[in-house]
Amino acid sequence: MKNNVLIIGGGMVGAAAAVELARQGCQVTIIENNPIDTSAILEGEQVDIRVSAINRFSEALLDKLGAMPLIRASRNAPYHQLEAYEQNSEHLLFDRNEVSTSHLGHLVENSIIQAALWEQFNEHNIQVVKITDAPISVEQHLSSIELVYPERKFTADLLIAADGGRSQLRNLAGIGVTGWQYQQHCMGILIKLDAPQQVKTWQEFKPTGPIAFLPMQAPYANLIWYHHSSELKRLKGLTNQELKEEVLSNFFELPGDFTIEQSAVFPLARQHANQYSKGRLVLIGDAAHTINPLAGQGVNLGFKDVAALGGCLQGCDDVGELAKLHQYEKMRRKDNLLMMSMMDACYFGFSNELKPLKSLRSIALKLANKAGPLKREVLKHAMGGNF
Repeated sequence: MKNNVLIIGGGMVGAAAAVELARQGCQVTIIENNPIDTSAILEGEQVDIRVSAINRFSEALLDKLGAMPLIRASRNAPYHQLEAYEQNSEHLLFDRNEVSTSHLGHLVENSIIQAALWEQFNEHNIQVVKITDAPISVEQHLSSIELVYPERKFTADLLIAADGGRSQLRNLAGIGVTGWQYQQHCMGILIKLDAPQQVKTWQEFKPTGPIAFLPMQAPYANLIWYHHSSELKRLKGLTNQELKEEVLSNFFELPGDFTIEQSAVFPLARQHANQYSKGRLVLIGDAAHTINPLAGQGVNLGFKDVAALGGCLQGCDDVGELAKLHQYEKMRRKDNLLMMSMMDACYFGFSNELKPLKSLRSIALKLANKAGPLKREVLKHAMGGNF
């Protein structure tokens, strides 16, 4: 008899979990309040302002799940270099040649990743149910779990919460979180660039917060701008031409002229669930951990969750077995916490003007750039492993 898996949330991580477990023989149902039209996304010209820097580990997983060929056939941009620096100071450059690989990762619109995964649903008989109501209770039983909505009830062997940082399932299950809101917010700016395809993504650290350049498939690119919420609110109120003048005053390394297509402001938060499972409920992706998006690692951590959970449940007679879900948490919690702490160390360590710390940063960047084997190991970790 097939294991019955219910997944709440059909975003990138939830969809990946659905395909992974369906490939293992589970009967999978996704509850999603906003089902997508995959052909409109994969064949359309609408460009998504939300972009992820998927690393080589994530690419390998998406290849296994059948999604990566569709991503390669759609809009995507492999990047060969990653640079971090302070203005008028030392810089740290990671290059694909340092680890003898073709590329470090891909910059891909979130909607394209999601659509490429949803395209696999028919092949694996994954059912999508649209429900816009909020669930009202989770009921645990010895051999099953029930999720109750106002007008419908679902029973499963395993319930997966992939419903984001404000997870309703996590709250219903009584799983607490630790974390905080950052003082700054983040603005994403989609631009149309008058320049050939770019292969270097960079981040510049400023006292007011980092800025970053993410080269999408030409002619598009995404600019990331951290600042205090009041300043970003002001910027959001400008016309596109006025905003362009502000960008030109702050982003000095842009490779050509550009027009602004759209912009959006996002709040920033760090959050970590106190436990990743409770009974037959398990958390993945942002429902378990939200991270400072400084290096675009959020979705990569979520895809690592999917791979770990799939590995733990491979061949299980009962996918809701507590020991297997605890094993998944043991595999992922330490790695997620390490990445969260590393991103915070970079964020807080560079976003200030304290002179002693500024000198230390300059020394650290200079040493890191000449670290040789250590630098290569850091790069391999950022790529998600040895590739």
